[in-house]
Amino acid sequence: MAILAGKAVVITGAGQGLGRAFATHAAHNGAAVVINDVDERLATQVADLITLRGGKAVVSAGPVQDPEQAQAMVDTCTAAFGRIDGLVNNAGIRYQAELGQDDPAKMRELIEVNVLGTLYCTNAAVQSMRRGSIVNLGSLSMVGQPTALAYSASKGAIASITAGAAAELQEKGIRVNAVCPVAWTRMSVADTRADPSGPPETIAPLVTYLLSDRAAKITGQLVRFAHGALHVMGQTSPKGPVLKSDEWDVDSIAEAFERQLEPEDPAWVRWGVAR
Repeated sequence: MAILAGKAVVITGAGQGLGRAFATHAAHNGAAVVINDVDERLATQVADLITLRGGKAVVSAGPVQDPEQAQAMVDTCTAAFGRIDGLVNNAGIRYQAELGQDDPAKMRELIEVNVLGTLYCTNAAVQSMRRGSIVNLGSLSMVGQPTALAYSASKGAIASITAGAAAELQEKGIRVNAVCPVAWTRMSVADTRADPSGPPETIAPLVTYLLSDRAAKITGQLVRFAHGALHVMGQTSPKGPVLKSDEWDVDSIAEAFERQLEPEDPAWVRWGVAR
């Protein structure tokens, strides 16, 4: 039996790129899929392709940053397939801009799509999802990427959403994970520091696995998949040593940084690859 047989999944931003690959792979593995995209023409093309191959797919086109559209996707899934078992929060945008020269309107749009879109879709899905899996799209940019601060902020938020939702929803049997992929997509073209390798289809098996019951014990994880390497990323945590004193003043704090807390690997040195 196919690994996603009997499951119904909503995938946002599925008209092209990673979302299209996730949708076609999930359908090939037995899932009934709701295809979302802001471009209804592209979404319909993907749904038609899945149907032509013998799968099940319907379209719910519209922007994820509209809470009514987020709810409409879930309603479409339950109306068409009688249930919702999975959600892939793939829809997102990015661009490069130097700090001080960024466009506030573009910054707002990015945060609304990447962060609010994920929140709205998740909020809508869990109201109807009895058990299941949510997969968010994260990025290594969450640690802070120069010339992409809005995008970095959005992916830091995705990491927090993933961890918080996983903890909150665990008792309801809903798992929440994030993948941090690298592949050739429209978004990677906008990343001047990216070094993508492989088509979007190389990432799809990971998402299908996380949607499946075979990943029943996996939740709250940030999974990095790039250049053939697969690993789980640690959540942000304190670095050692943790220094304690009954009384701190400016001099003692300065001495602590100069002698024991001086960073050995500052973020701006780490940025060789930006995804």
